[in-house]
Amino acid sequence: MTKLVRTHPLLAVISGMALAACQFPAQAQDTPSMQEIRQGLLTPSADARPMVRWWWFGAAVTKPEILRELQQMQADGIGGAELAFVYPEVLDDPSRDLKNLLFLSPEMLDAVNYAQSEGRKLGLRIDVTLCSGWPYGGPATPLSEAAARLRTVEVAIPAGAKSAPLPKLAEGETLISASIVAGELKQWNASSAKTLPIPAQTSEGNISPSSEPRVALFFIASHTRQKVKRAAVGAEGYVLDPFSHQAVATHLKAVGEPLINAFGSTPPYAIFSDSLEAYGADWTPTLPEEFKKRRGYDLIPHLPELVVGGSPAAATIRHDYGRTLTELVDQNYLTQINDWAIAHHTRFRSQTYGEPAVSLSSQRLVALPEGEGPQWRAFSTLRWASSANHLFGNDITSGETFTWLHSPVFRATPLDMKAEADIDFIMGENQLIFHGWPYSAPGVPEPGWSLYAAGAFNDHNPWHPVMPTVTAYITRLSYLLRQGKPANQVAILLPTDDAWASFSPGKVTVTGTMQKLITPALMSAILSAGYNIDFIDADTIDRQGIGDHQILLLPPTDRIPVTTLKKITAWAEHGGKLIAVGRLPTLTPEGKSLSEAGVDTAAIPLIPDETKLGTALADAAIPDLTLNPTTETTTNYKEQIGFIHRKLPKGDIYFVANTSNQRTHLLATFTTTYKFGEEISPDTGHPLATQIDFTHNDTAECDLVLAPYESRVFLFSDTDSKSPHRNEVQQSTLIDLSNDWKVDFVSDHKTVSEHTLTDWTADQATLHYSGEAVYTRDFHLASVPTAVSLQVDGGVALPGSPNSLPEHPTLGPDGLPNPLVTGTGPGMHAYFEPPIHEAALVTINGQAAGALWHPPYSLDVTKFLKTGENHIEIHVYNTALNAWSALPPHDYKPLIEKYGDRFQMQELNKVKPVSSGILGAIHLVSQDSQ
Repeated sequence: MTKLVRTHPLLAVISGMALAACQFPAQAQDTPSMQEIRQGLLTPSADARPMVRWWWFGAAVTKPEILRELQQMQADGIGGAELAFVYPEVLDDPSRDLKNLLFLSPEMLDAVNYAQSEGRKLGLRIDVTLCSGWPYGGPATPLSEAAARLRTVEVAIPAGAKSAPLPKLAEGETLISASIVAGELKQWNASSAKTLPIPAQTSEGNISPSSEPRVALFFIASHTRQKVKRAAVGAEGYVLDPFSHQAVATHLKAVGEPLINAFGSTPPYAIFSDSLEAYGADWTPTLPEEFKKRRGYDLIPHLPELVVGGSPAAATIRHDYGRTLTELVDQNYLTQINDWAIAHHTRFRSQTYGEPAVSLSSQRLVALPEGEGPQWRAFSTLRWASSANHLFGNDITSGETFTWLHSPVFRATPLDMKAEADIDFIMGENQLIFHGWPYSAPGVPEPGWSLYAAGAFNDHNPWHPVMPTVTAYITRLSYLLRQGKPANQVAILLPTDDAWASFSPGKVTVTGTMQKLITPALMSAILSAGYNIDFIDADTIDRQGIGDHQILLLPPTDRIPVTTLKKITAWAEHGGKLIAVGRLPTLTPEGKSLSEAGVDTAAIPLIPDETKLGTALADAAIPDLTLNPTTETTTNYKEQIGFIHRKLPKGDIYFVANTSNQRTHLLATFTTTYKFGEEISPDTGHPLATQIDFTHNDTAECDLVLAPYESRVFLFSDTDSKSPHRNEVQQSTLIDLSNDWKVDFVSDHKTVSEHTLTDWTADQATLHYSGEAVYTRDFHLASVPTAVSLQVDGGVALPGSPNSLPEHPTLGPDGLPNPLVTGTGPGMHAYFEPPIHEAALVTINGQAAGALWHPPYSLDVTKFLKTGENHIEIHVYNTALNAWSALPPHDYKPLIEKYGDRFQMQELNKVKPVSSGILGAIHLVSQDSQ
């Protein structure tokens, strides 16, 4: 039976989302005027709508369900989908029309063609992942082109021995070098290494005898043998070698060509490469040749130093090794795929981080750099991507969003979505790509199919009727934060050369190393002082300078290129502000002394640690946002409030978010040269009554009152917007509506009367109910005041942090992540027990009045009220966990027996009933100006 597209009467009031032609520009066009921006906040352009990662499981898809889900996306205010082909969820069952279409089979490619064609008709952007699962690879990748690694075998050589047994080689392995060193296993001296000849066709190598025990080292060009993660049926195989031009070319021909051809004459908006997770890939057959060509000396004799490290010379070899790997992945993976995309009339959207060794500057080689991760007070690949886009002139930063939001699957709520989205916004993201939307076959028991560890944002989620309101909020801010130019004041110079110098076989990730070099303490000190941050690297400074940043900050750094240091010094001499923290660099990338290289760092201002950073920054430049406490302010308010600033030719845009679960009241001072300002609700796009003081030069001051997880927009210009002026308001309860409700549990056809509002889980009959319950009652008004709001009071802050921890992969015996096992994710969510579980749509006297989905749970309902009898309905939706918890555990054994163990559902022990319904006090409140 075909499921219908789900809609709700409230959709009529979600205005401004009119369907546009299917054209999605990669960059913003001419800078609009402030008046155009005000209008855009009310009716943002369709290209700012969020997208979804659309998982096709198996791929067991049918055209009727493909069309239905595309129509549902459009109805939800979603702007497009990225086709992602992943592992099977079900065995073939013709009686239920369930068939896993073989990856790249004619039937599967026909489904791709149908999806893109119907999506375009609906005005949706369609992207495609250029593989199944991730990373790139599969059956077309032979072992000779698979991800490679350097394997080192140590053999103890007793005193007096004249030969050393050669190690056994696995299929595809090559012995590339052998050395003998003084010492014992795991404790040998690389500086004593002597190269051994590699004998042909023998099991032993001859060595000169010694009176001391030694260790023979055998260096083997091997393979990681990592298989593609979460592969669809028929897509199984090795992960490709990202350093190899031929391996990437093979994949583009075998996988890319069929997928792109399935789009016919209308190519996808973009092809996509997920985060680089080629675990342990640290070698490629051409590395020795490329290293010598690029670095000017032979790497092979230095392999003992590369492996063991521990000396200045070894650090330099590791640096040169790391830089060479970065150059190879830049040339053979990123540039080749980007050129291929251009030749096929599309764009390359790339998550350019992880393993192998891509740098910040690597992102200039792709059309659409993308990030992920809401770690806004630590190093984050989302800020890594937004920084690159700011530096390289891209107005749009997409982000994989909600990846680990409130595990387990289906636990995430609209409030959770806002909590993460706001953090993503203040880090520079302005194109959200939800992770994700599970395709779910008709007839599958609720809550349908889902990815093993992610949010599920399709219409199998009970609170889905509120989704258009959530996407409207996200679209409005995504539109706004594309206008003008980025204005982050501080650039942190990433110590990329130090990262390279820390490389060793098996550990070749720049972004992974940056999590240690760019500390949370450093990030927090800058953000709490009222500045926002971009990252920059030496290659970018050498190529194009520091840009419009006012302050360049050097974290504790050892190595820096001489050319970069000279450019920085010249920039500082012309008014740029330079601050170093902890220590000054002393070495060139090649390991030579900077003083010997003829440069001096003595003039660089140095502070001992992050505790002095706030003062040093304030001395360098006035912060964009200064926060001062009031009598109602919590003690850690500077850690709770985040912002992002964008500049227009004739105006300033600020987005400010309370990332915490505490109400806050502050005095906010914005740096702006303009004389008029307005405060705007990001929920509606309409101006709020406000009072902004411009009595001090180049600043604007106002009271900033934010509920938990609430946000605001501020616009400044020289044009008076005639926004309403904030007066003293006296609030009074007009009527208490907390009692005597009739509650209709729609799916169960059950109706109860509640004198006191009660948790659904308190009644055994509704303990496992997931879905919609309609609360109704009547009330009488003798008259209607000039301003009335519906408020649901209550809510309790829970212990927790708004800062999501980085994902830590599960390590195997070899110290590398096991690609078949995914550990529990960081699981960001809102640490707040709301008065409504989880969201609601309100109608008054038959008219849709709005949605209640985040604090403060309040709606202006004045225009819907009338004198005399009034009727109110509150449609409340909870999560799918309650009904799911009543089902027996799913038996995955038959699936595993046929297809292998391709995924592990996460935290199923948490699939339990959660509080549901309205649990706070309900009031109509009049607001009278004094």
